Amino acid sequence: MAGRLKLYNAHETERTKELDGVELASFASRAIAFFVDFLIAGALFLGVLVAAAKLLNRFTSLGKSDQNIHIELNFFHNWYSVVYLVIFFGLSVYWGNGRTLGKRVMGIRVVSLVHSRMSLWHSIERALGYGASALEFGFGFAQYFIHPNRRTVHDRIAETIVIRDQRG
Repeated sequence: MAGRLKLYNAHETERTKELDGVELASFASRAIAFFVDFLIAGALFLGVLVAAAKLLNRFTSLGKSDQNIHIELNFFHNWYSVVYLVIFFGLSVYWGNGRTLGKRVMGIRVVSLVHSRMSLWHSIERALGYGASALEFGFGFAQYFIHPNRRTVHDRIAETIVIRDQRG
């Protein structure tokens, strides 16, 4: 069969050469940035839930009866909070081109090993990868310490690294 052969294209090579020698972010700065972003995500989630509860009380019979609306902030206990976290982290990375609010505070950013700008798909993929990093008691996060380029599982899934932000 004399069909066209598909050849390997090392499309990452030029981008990785551009990134050669950049300072990688420390584990502490990454962890603090993640914690800050998680707090922001929780505050926004809680704010939307409280606003929705007030609207429901105002415009439905719930506000006139003895029924109370019970709100729980239990991330990972239901599908919609997991979807919310993926969307929050994915859009935060995408809109900030690798700089979430927490990462800005810590002076670090996520960069793609393939593209000069974080694509929406890479950002969502990275957010989904947090789940993979959390598996097995967080071993995916701990891989930061054993990978030569300090990449965690979610970094490898999304083809990213986290660097010190040179923009200050």
